[in-house]
Amino acid sequence: MKLRMVDVVGQYQNIKPEIDSAIHKILDAGTFILGKEVGEFECQIAGYLGVKYAVGCASGTDALQVAMMALDIKPGDEIITTPFTFVATTETIVLLGAKPVYVDIDPKTFNIDPSRIEAAITPRTKAIIPVHLYGQASDMDPIMEIARKHNLKVIEDAAQGLGASYKGKKVCTFGDISCISYFPSKNLGAFGDAGMVVTNDVALAEKMRMIIVHGSKVRYYHEILGVNSRLDTLQAVILSVKLKYLDKWNETRRKAAARYNELLKGIQVTIPYVSPDCEHIFHQYTIRAPKRNDLAEHLKQKGIPHAIYYPIPLHLQKAFAVAGKSKGAFPITEQTADEVLSLPMHTELTEEQLVCMTDAVKEFYRTS
Repeated sequence: MKLRMVDVVGQYQNIKPEIDSAIHKILDAGTFILGKEVGEFECQIAGYLGVKYAVGCASGTDALQVAMMALDIKPGDEIITTPFTFVATTETIVLLGAKPVYVDIDPKTFNIDPSRIEAAITPRTKAIIPVHLYGQASDMDPIMEIARKHNLKVIEDAAQGLGASYKGKKVCTFGDISCISYFPSKNLGAFGDAGMVVTNDVALAEKMRMIIVHGSKVRYYHEILGVNSRLDTLQAVILSVKLKYLDKWNETRRKAAARYNELLKGIQVTIPYVSPDCEHIFHQYTIRAPKRNDLAEHLKQKGIPHAIYYPIPLHLQKAFAVAGKSKGAFPITEQTADEVLSLPMHTELTEEQLVCMTDAVKEFYRTS
């Protein structure tokens, strides 16, 4: 039995004729950079989310940087975010000379705890970046209320959250700017790096569209500081084909998660919590596991794919010592990082595979 953490090949095979046809049209036309299909895909995403503007860029990491550049984040500014997320969230803050200010997480959702945000605000605070981790929305109502009260910008990091919703409203529709990743393993994944920023603010949209092409509206005339971060046309047409299936695929993931939950009943692991306010899209299926490292080694020996997202919180990473926090600063985050383990989650999972993988987990706890 072939087991994969993410089965991008199997997914491609199911829609191969559509994907191949879309790719060959671009190969024949030769419009690889900023072809009209990029604009068409941007409109499709804006329509899917119900926002006014979408601007493609080269990656989810770039999306975060472009968003902060558009909001004029400067050296010395402070950005409140979570220490329990992928490195890009903090990396882009530090690259711009700003300072990440971390807030501990909710122990059930693993997302930033809104009740702790206000205590972290200082006169230097300019924005909040909530992350919709593993495909579950952050608690956006209190976050937006705090942002309005203190005149702060909100950048949604929806790298893992496209298609998720909060109180019936899709993520990417709350903040001033929202950032999307189309990395191949994402629920809507390209065949390489790709990303997007979305907003309802026309001025921000126009500015971000300039930033991604070296700060220019007209070629060779550079009005602001920019970067080279374009969504290429091949990725746009691939994503356009796949977008039609996104909601169906997300539902498939929810069903797989529900089956995981059933199969893991009665053992010591804690299954993923789903907030009643949220529709989870299960970018990852992540359990809390006693003796996590021993379990991981057991799964490795059994040939069961697994991953740890994330083993070292960002406040303990050497590269981000600028945050000035040491071990013990965020105990919930640190305990979570010691316990989480993600099992394979993708659209091609079969009953046989789910049973095989959960049997391996159960065997570990029976014999350990």
